[in-house]
Formats: sequence, structure tokens, C-alpha cells
Amino acid sequence: MCWSARADAVAGGLVAAAGVACLVRAHRAGRPERLPLAALPLVLGAHQLIEALVWLGTDGGLPDGLAGAARTAWAVIALPLLPVFVPAAVWCAADGPRRRVLAALALLGAAVAAPLAVTVGYRPVTATAHGRTLGYAVGVPYPALLLTGYLLATLGSLLLSGDRLLRHLGLLTGVGAAVCALLWHLAFISTWCALAALVSLLLLPWAGRRPMSETARATGRNR
Repeated sequence: MCWSARADAVAGGLVAAAGVACLVRAHRAGRPERLPLAALPLVLGAHQLIEALVWLGTDGGLPDGLAGAARTAWAVIALPLLPVFVPAAVWCAADGPRRRVLAALALLGAAVAAPLAVTVGYRPVTATAHGRTLGYAVGVPYPALLLTGYLLATLGSLLLSGDRLLRHLGLLTGVGAAVCALLWHLAFISTWCALAALVSLLLLPWAGRRPMSETARATGRNR
């Protein structure tokens, strides 16, 4: 999350544009299996654009119905969607024996997402401004257990993907999430914008990169 509706809107637009670029690169490289993960920046960009509406709702700039819909949409992406989407997208892009481990993490993500989806569906989502950050409340049951499963499914799939860039993405996202949580607790400017932009930048070269085997064949033909 960013520190204002305008900042969220600008950052969300830029991150979403990077997501479109990732999809184009993956398509041009003939890598359809990478398209789901290449779309992650687009999802993150939409998430920030939605939060711009949440900010407007906390300031009284939106009707109550639209503000409530924005809060619910934000929670749907943050809670049940990402723990399913990320490990499933990494599984699609992977090959070899690692796919079994990644499939297990995708199942874990689905198990975590189920109670989160029920919670978002049946409980109201509230958002309160704390200094320059937003605090959300949904009333998630067993938060420590679900958070552990959430992190294992999302960060674990990146770290165990077998791809160097994706491992770096997992490490940086984990560190960034810890920093975001600390800065939110202290009511400082959130680093979510920078984290989402970093994710987009890392996926841009990854989306269009050819496998090592193809690169070696191309190098051999050019000799």
C-alpha cells in the first residue's frame, strides 16, 4: 500500500503497465507456461489501483456502497487469491521433479485460501487510516496458522522454483514483507509500492528469457 490515493493510483498504473510488458515478452518468447506468473505485476497493479479507491472511501470521497466494494475487492486479492495464484503460476512455469513439490505448495495455498475466502465472503472488511498507511480488518480465524501457510505457499514456491531469478524474487519479497510490516506498525510510509515495483522489474527479464538449453543451441548455431 502507498501513502495516498494519488500515490497508489500512479504506482498501480506503472506496475500494471509493467505487467502488460511481462505478458508481451512471455508471448513473444513463445513461453505460454510463463504467462500466469508474468501476469503477477498486473494483479499487483490492479491491487494498488483498488486501494486508491479505498483511500478515497476513508476520506469520504466515495459512496458507502462503492467504498465497501473496493475494500472487499482489495481483500479478495490480498487474502484468498494470492496464496492460490502465486504457487500455481510458479508450478506452471516449472519443469522436472520440482513440479511435485510445487504442486504440494499449490494445494497448501488452496487450503489456506478456502477459509480466507469464506471469511471475506461473510464478514465486512474495514479500512482505517493510520498516519500514512491503511489498516485493514477482516476477522480472519487462526491468523498465525493461516499466515504461516500463506507464506509457505507463496514465498516457498518462489524459493523452491529452481529458477535463480525467482529465488531472488522470493528472498526480496520476504525481506520486503517484513519491512512493510514493521513500517506499518510504526505508522510510517509503507514500502508496498516499492515492493510491487521490484517484483515487476524482476519478472520483466524473466518473462522473455529463453531456457539454458535453447540458449546453448543458439550459441552453437552461431559458431
